[in-house]
Amino acid sequence: MPLRHTPAPRRQPRALLATLLFVGLLGAAGVSQAQALPGETPGHRLQVQAQSELRVAPDMATLDARLWERTPSVAQDGSEQADPEALSEARDRLETRTGELIRQLENQGIDSAAISAGSLSVRPDYIQQPGQNGDSGQTLVRTQLERPISLRIDDLSRLPTILDALTQAGVDALDGVTYDLKDRDAATDKALSQALEKARHKARLMAETLDIQLGRVVQVEETGAPRYSPQMMSMRSDAMESKAAPEYRPGEITLDASVRVAWEIEN
Repeated sequence: MPLRHTPAPRRQPRALLATLLFVGLLGAAGVSQAQALPGETPGHRLQVQAQSELRVAPDMATLDARLWERTPSVAQDGSEQADPEALSEARDRLETRTGELIRQLENQGIDSAAISAGSLSVRPDYIQQPGQNGDSGQTLVRTQLERPISLRIDDLSRLPTILDALTQAGVDALDGVTYDLKDRDAATDKALSQALEKARHKARLMAETLDIQLGRVVQVEETGAPRYSPQMMSMRSDAMESKAAPEYRPGEITLDASVRVAWEIEN
């Protein structure tokens, strides 16, 4: 019986084996290549990142203040129920003061639509009396009724006058001023536009330095939306009562934007 001769397997070229091994390693590492656009050579692109910082002077502000009234302090007896008559009297005083403050602000030229009087809040206020020989004394309790007042100020030059009016009206707390922009969208658009202009400048500089020709834009990505933070200025009502003339400097509001842009490199 004749013996069957089985031919030996053909050896793969080393180049093909190296290619297969490289592809396998890429797949194992999870590396992927961006899909080329029609007419674009894969991998022939220049990509840059750019950031911009825009500083803008605020043109409006919001001022927050509070008015409160309290009932007389009484010894704590385990009941949080306030005296109805004392509570009613405190509420009447608070509503009267709130109405007078709003009228005074309107007399200063503040539009009634720019004045917001918040809802009434009621809470117990505990007072720990000092005792003898380091011991805790008696605990007293009273009820505090509070109304927040918020003002929108469209003309920052009037801020000192408005603060004087609040002080004369006897506000119990000035929680601070928040400086803002009337047109936020215009400011954020400008910050984004500056970031794109910066990206184009960087790409042209790199292309000129590397002696390459830029083609069309093949990718645009906003890597960071413009960040916007109003400028805060805190204050205390006792500071407003000092005789020294206060200074108000709103400073500037900063907006940041960042982009990533890719251009095709022409052959």
